[in-house]
Amino acid sequence: MARHVSIARPDRTEPAPAAIICTGLTKDYGAGHGLFGLDLTVARGETFGFIGPNGAGKTTTIRLLMDLIRPDRGSATLLGLDSRRDSLAVKRRVGYLPGELVQFPGVTAGYMIGLLAGVRGGVDPARVAALAERFELDLGRRYETLSHGNKQKVALVQAFMHRPGLIILDEPTLGLDPLIQREFRQVVKESVAAGATVFLSSHVLSEVELICDRIAMIRDGRLERAGSLNDLRTLRIHRIEAVFTGRLAPGDLADVPGVTDAAVADHRLTCAVRGTVAPLLRVLDGAGVVELDSHELSLEEVFLGEFPDAAQPAAGR
Repeated sequence: MARHVSIARPDRTEPAPAAIICTGLTKDYGAGHGLFGLDLTVARGETFGFIGPNGAGKTTTIRLLMDLIRPDRGSATLLGLDSRRDSLAVKRRVGYLPGELVQFPGVTAGYMIGLLAGVRGGVDPARVAALAERFELDLGRRYETLSHGNKQKVALVQAFMHRPGLIILDEPTLGLDPLIQREFRQVVKESVAAGATVFLSSHVLSEVELICDRIAMIRDGRLERAGSLNDLRTLRIHRIEAVFTGRLAPGDLADVPGVTDAAVADHRLTCAVRGTVAPLLRVLDGAGVVELDSHELSLEEVFLGEFPDAAQPAAGR
């Protein structure tokens, strides 16, 4: 009698694909406007910030990801799905908040959310009710009569209601009061803890700094830099302010390693230091320093250092 021997097969489970992969993604509007050769990978489970000046290409990128516009060249995948070939599946599986809200006249906020829930399928009404309560949204009010901030709450509810594995948000807190902004950050935190990936574009740089694991800077349609906040600070740039009683002139700092933007007036020094502050401290010791203040650059300071002509870093096309 033949004996059947069971042989264990090696585990060949492939790792889950990245949440977002852009390869050479290009949309050329002409005259230098659009998106050009974007190569970008967003890992599963991270919160990724996408920032840049007006017209940098942020919203164009998001619309390409959601197949709302078509690229001239290149490709994008979301949760392993091709943004064009699998467009319908992407729209069902991804939570998306657009930068410009669609108008829905003659219906309530609840009706609008229910309509979108029916298109997506599998949405728990209790989840919708819970999100509406957290965002202080009255689902019975007519959508067209809502303020911009309340319309933004509707958009947030529909983006999170189906517990998507990937959430793409274009200016998510625009028009929200500080308490609702805080609740939004908590919902993002909970979603990521449950395994979701969040990709957000925002002009509120302090918000990006609070929420995001990694950040990408885009300008003129081209990716400038990407990395963690510490990476973007580039060797830990500090802003130094010192009050001294002795003698100190800007020329005394000319050869101090890492010191830039030095200004001396009325026994007060301000400067930036890239890297270690030890060489500067040795110079200041001889100047009779009585006060010293040092802080690392914020994301906004990093941004303005990268884009000095950006008067206001905000969401753009």
